[in-house]
Amino acid sequence: MELRQLQYALQIAAERNFSRAAEKLHIAQPSLSQQLSKLEKEIGVLLFQRNTSSVELTHAGAAFMEQAQKIIDAVELLRQEMSDISQLRGGKVVVGSMPITGSHLLPYVLPTFKLTFPDIEISLVEDSSMNLEKLTALGKTDLSLLSLPLVEPSLAYEIIGKELIDLAVPPNHPLAKRAMASKRPVAVKLEELKDEPFIVLKRGQGFRKMTIELCQQAGFEPQVVFESSNMETIQSLVAAGMGVTFVPRYIARAPRSEFVPVYLPLADPVPYRTLVVAYRKGRYLSKAAEAFIETFKKSMAGI
Repeated sequence: MELRQLQYALQIAAERNFSRAAEKLHIAQPSLSQQLSKLEKEIGVLLFQRNTSSVELTHAGAAFMEQAQKIIDAVELLRQEMSDISQLRGGKVVVGSMPITGSHLLPYVLPTFKLTFPDIEISLVEDSSMNLEKLTALGKTDLSLLSLPLVEPSLAYEIIGKELIDLAVPPNHPLAKRAMASKRPVAVKLEELKDEPFIVLKRGQGFRKMTIELCQQAGFEPQVVFESSNMETIQSLVAAGMGVTFVPRYIARAPRSEFVPVYLPLADPVPYRTLVVAYRKGRYLSKAAEAFIETFKKSMAGI
């Protein structure tokens, strides 16, 4: 039994598809099928049920994958520990990030980290919060920038900061005019938004869930008139008069094009989201990864 065969089997289990698994592993599909057949013959059990439309784990396959993942984790732990023991400054940290949140926070973190640890490589993986949780749980990222609550039970995390939530409205909106008339930001009660059209993120992104829940806690379901996978697009559409939305404050502060909405604070208790750096429970964190977390915390405290 070879280590690569375990990695192949785990990738097939993750993708539930031979073609996608072969593509991710950068090998030909026939070679992947051949290696799996050799593995199954050696251990004497069928790991997958194959048919024309799907690939499903057998009972033995599920048990095998659990142990195979532990072996892969142990090998990676050994590599990381030996690297740390050798006291080399080099290394690599694979960081997962939500695209928009990362684009506004990582510029505060990465330059400082690279200045302090110039020989450590940072590889960035950008995806939705739902996919990042899966990638982190599978060990495809060392760390991921996410917000609570996490869905994936196999993840642990460290809190790096709390981010207040603001309301974004069109410049000619009555709430914007009210704030302008008072010559200072007027806190908006969530209940005031029950009849407003909302523009929200598409499913699979954590902040969409938070938007829906904030409205529900205020006693109403939001009237969703448009969805986008990009927070910048949503804010431009708000500025153009299509509706309102909630915006994390770090993102609201960022300069944009001519389509800039008016940002208003929300009334007490002011909602916020908790930003975290998540990693798989039991995964060995290299010295480089630990240094990245500490740099992130210090950078967030200065924003």
